[in-house]
Amino acid sequence: MVLFPSSTNFNIKISSFCVLVLSVACTLYPVFSSKSCDFPAIFNFGDSNSDTGGLASLFGQPATPYGETYFHKPAGRFSDGRLKIDFIAKSLGLPYISAYLDSLGTNFTQGANFATAASTIRLPPIILPHLPAGYSPVYLSVQYAQFQQFLSRSQAVRQRGGVYANLMPKRESFRKALYTFDIGQNDLGVGFFGNKTIEEVNASIPDIVNSFSTNFKNIYNLGARSFWIHNTGPIGCLPYILAKFPLALRDRSGCAKRYNEVSQYFNHKLKEAVVQLRMDLPLAAITYVDVYSVKYSLFSNPNKYGFEKPLVACCGNGGKYNYTVDVMTCGGRLPNATLVGSCGRVSVRVNWDGIHYTEAANNFIFNQISTGAFSDTSLPLSMACIKTKNSTKNHN
Repeated sequence: MVLFPSSTNFNIKISSFCVLVLSVACTLYPVFSSKSCDFPAIFNFGDSNSDTGGLASLFGQPATPYGETYFHKPAGRFSDGRLKIDFIAKSLGLPYISAYLDSLGTNFTQGANFATAASTIRLPPIILPHLPAGYSPVYLSVQYAQFQQFLSRSQAVRQRGGVYANLMPKRESFRKALYTFDIGQNDLGVGFFGNKTIEEVNASIPDIVNSFSTNFKNIYNLGARSFWIHNTGPIGCLPYILAKFPLALRDRSGCAKRYNEVSQYFNHKLKEAVVQLRMDLPLAAITYVDVYSVKYSLFSNPNKYGFEKPLVACCGNGGKYNYTVDVMTCGGRLPNATLVGSCGRVSVRVNWDGIHYTEAANNFIFNQISTGAFSDTSLPLSMACIKTKNSTKNHN
């Protein structure tokens, strides 16, 4: 979801046991290797949690103070600095990946980012720039179509030669690349802000996840083999939900309990889908990452990790959560022309603008998930190309 004037968008740990019908299928045995994977590129699909400039290329940069911490200026990211995808790239020795939609002097040799803020998995009901709220026209099926076009056209450019040839990835890079996904949060927001009940939003989740699986298989069929999938975070802990639904039952951390339960149900169905994808696509290495648990720890025990005021936006304009419902104020100007800036202690804050996480929080989350401690295969990011043996192979 994006609320103008500044374009933006807006996931307790998934239970470790599997439902009875999937208990055998969920037993996976990693095939370990002493060597880390050598990923020459990253291709990313998602929403604002991993958008490095896609929506900015369509509708313009988010305003100052976005980007203030690391880039010292707006840099297409809906945060004060870097995102998890930036830290993923850095850890693999790759440059920060450029948005596919960024056509100005962009180098795609080591990957491309198809994510745009406000993206959904399914076709959204309201497309930007319709106000007061809208969603990106670049939903997941469009991102897949863009990737399909990029694969074929980039190789045509390389074959033609010339100055642009060296800005395109090699053909083998597509097969060896890491494919990352961080999307789904906005599909829940579509329901919540479309006046649907909790039950109605839950009822939509199987179809949302089925659409994810369809696009995933389409990308696999183009040659992708190594996948890193983030589940969705505790949406009920974000100021834009807390401010919009002030009467919602809170949990002990102050988060909207039933809204978080919707996130957990989405993650449960996504995990089931991943199990099925592993069976359907035995050549793929698919890592499912429990980002929800890591993010929730920042709200349930912030002091332990050096954070404070996790439910309050750093950049905003007043109220209990420093977030103005239906109007994204961070980077905008008040009627008296005062710029709505950051809180000044962003390095100890969790939430940036009511919807997105700060660079400090993104860095913390990356450090937790990159070890493999929150992956169902227990494989670290550097070994995400390692396939797992499925124990159901003799039980089909």
